Amino acid sequence: MSMSNYLLRRLGFMTLTLLFVSLITFIVTTILPGDVALLILGPNATEESIQALQAQMGLDKPLYLQYIDWVIGLLQGDMGTSLRFDDPVVTLIAEKLPKSLMLAGAATLIAVFLALPLGVIAAVKQNEAPDLFASMFGFIGVSIPIFLWGLVFILVFAVWLNIFPTGGYVSPSDDPVGTLTHLILPASAMGFALTAYIMRMTRSSMLEVMSEEYIKLARSKGMTQRIIVLKHALRNAIIPVITVIAFQFSYAFGGVVVLEEVFFWPGIGRLTLTAIQSRDIPLLQGCIIVVALMYMLSNLAADILYGYFDPRIRYGGEE
Repeated sequence: MSMSNYLLRRLGFMTLTLLFVSLITFIVTTILPGDVALLILGPNATEESIQALQAQMGLDKPLYLQYIDWVIGLLQGDMGTSLRFDDPVVTLIAEKLPKSLMLAGAATLIAVFLALPLGVIAAVKQNEAPDLFASMFGFIGVSIPIFLWGLVFILVFAVWLNIFPTGGYVSPSDDPVGTLTHLILPASAMGFALTAYIMRMTRSSMLEVMSEEYIKLARSKGMTQRIIVLKHALRNAIIPVITVIAFQFSYAFGGVVVLEEVFFWPGIGRLTLTAIQSRDIPLLQGCIIVVALMYMLSNLAADILYGYFDPRIRYGGEE
């Protein structure tokens, strides 16, 4: 199967998955208590005005028709209008999307640059001091919540050392240096938390590969440890690590709502929290769909990278 056919098949599965996610999202958000029309008009609204607004918004239709109308709107790029901001949901998400991608991308890069060397060293020096240090770091990383990492970084680097600002966001077009200084703390806090998961998977995968027969054969041929580890072992051990990296990027994109709130970072996570607090159903639905789509795109990117790092993989089941 060619790459183009594989991508077409994956895009078809992604479409079906996204349709299923949209159905679950619509059901869950629809059964939330409260009347959307009443929330818009206020507690002093008359019954006639509420019914008129419900008819205007299509809320008087059966649920399955409401869902069909919503899906048709999604296909046309229309996610509705935010109840709180009175702006198109697409516009609000498009404004926050680059900021979340910037934060998630920076955090993932930090995590990868820290986790891969730590995981490789821990595997090569199994049961020695570097391995014990890396294992302790991994245990601490997975035990401490991400928002607590954020508070620690703020306390140390913003309050005590006064090196970075405590939070906020500056547009790169206004001040690139200001953007970097505001990005470092939240990206580092998130990156440190993600490092533990990637490092543990790297160590585990490396240990499994290092026990393979071809690694022993390479040693018997007199290859140096550096070549064996970097050229042979790491390349074959990287496949499950890529999966974890893709998942951690998706998690960083939409799953750390509290960290964005701690650093006043105006991303998708904080927008989702605002939608939940104000019961802004159209905005909440849009945020969930975008986060789900990001998860699927990250997994697709990971699948494509598999073939790059391991030429034995053929998209179609043939080897």
